[in-house]
Amino acid sequence: MGYLIIGIAVFGGAHLFSLLLPDQRNTLKARTGEGPYKGIYSLVSLAGLALMIWGFWGLSSDPAASSVVYAPAPWARHATMLLVLLGFISLSGFHGKGYLKQWLRNPFSIGIVLWSVGHLLANGMLHDLLLFGTFLVLAVLDIILSMARGKRPGHEPQIRSDMAAVVSGVVLYAIFLFGVHPYIFNVPIV
Repeated sequence: MGYLIIGIAVFGGAHLFSLLLPDQRNTLKARTGEGPYKGIYSLVSLAGLALMIWGFWGLSSDPAASSVVYAPAPWARHATMLLVLLGFISLSGFHGKGYLKQWLRNPFSIGIVLWSVGHLLANGMLHDLLLFGTFLVLAVLDIILSMARGKRPGHEPQIRSDMAAVVSGVVLYAIFLFGVHPYIFNVPIV
């Protein structure tokens, strides 16, 4: 559980600093330069993410190391499949300039919310709650703060960006469903 907690502290701390203290973040970015700031921020986030995955994987492979918080409902697996698919499509809409991005305003964080909620519905162990709950809290906080600060995409929407987002989202979903989950995470889906 130690690596998971340390990873959450590092990853979550970096993101909370960026979300909650924008003036200090901008001051630090101005002092170090945008490139070095982004590089350091990325390395810290990546280190935290790696620790989270390492800790989570260790706990997943030893069920006795984590406790059951709740039992998932029988329908949760099906809901998760739909939420994660929609989450990947939303995540894919982040880089484009489509109607999807304009409508959702914050497609990346909405995609993370959908992915997290789906996994929380289908998994009830303590380590699941810690990992997916961390992502859920950070994504919801980002959405709330972005709305409060009036951040909106300002582009002329193009339908081909939306089509690319849907295709990319479905392809990513299939890769994770049939490749990453069963062979890397050792968690078969079907």
